[in-house]
Amino acid sequence: MPSDSNCTLTIAGEPEEVLRAAVAHAVDVHGHTDDEELRDGIRGAMTPAAEPLEVAEGGFVQVIEFDADDIGRFAELEAEWLEGIGDARTAGWSVMTVDRDRPGRYVQFVGFPDYEAAMRNSKHPATQRIAEQLTALAKGEPTFRNLDVTRVMAP
Repeated sequence: MPSDSNCTLTIAGEPEEVLRAAVAHAVDVHGHTDDEELRDGIRGAMTPAAEPLEVAEGGFVQVIEFDADDIGRFAELEAEWLEGIGDARTAGWSVMTVDRDRPGRYVQFVGFPDYEAAMRNSKHPATQRIAEQLTALAKGEPTFRNLDVTRVMAP
């Protein structure tokens, strides 16, 4: 939840547990009053915790690199793809990046449990549609790289 006092506390758990802990913290540490306005504000600010990215040896990563002026449109296409592919999605995670040295250049990393899962994902009609739409959106031809994960190092 945004904090005027720059509080860095993060609370994770089941929604009702988080609400109780956040209210107690807001009252005890920040002097708020425990009322429905506070509870509604906290409920409205709660978001699901990010799942850790699972990358393992034997996994597969596809890298998609493209130039575009309207990255917002790509986000819309991705939302349409997620809805269209539904439970058939085999991609476990994705990370979208922008190149600091080349404005307008985007690189997306998409992780799969293995090559076969990636190919099932690629053959789905929703994936075919987003690939066509990405090609139309991009300035020039997008580049796709197919990478087998051979080693993963964690700190």
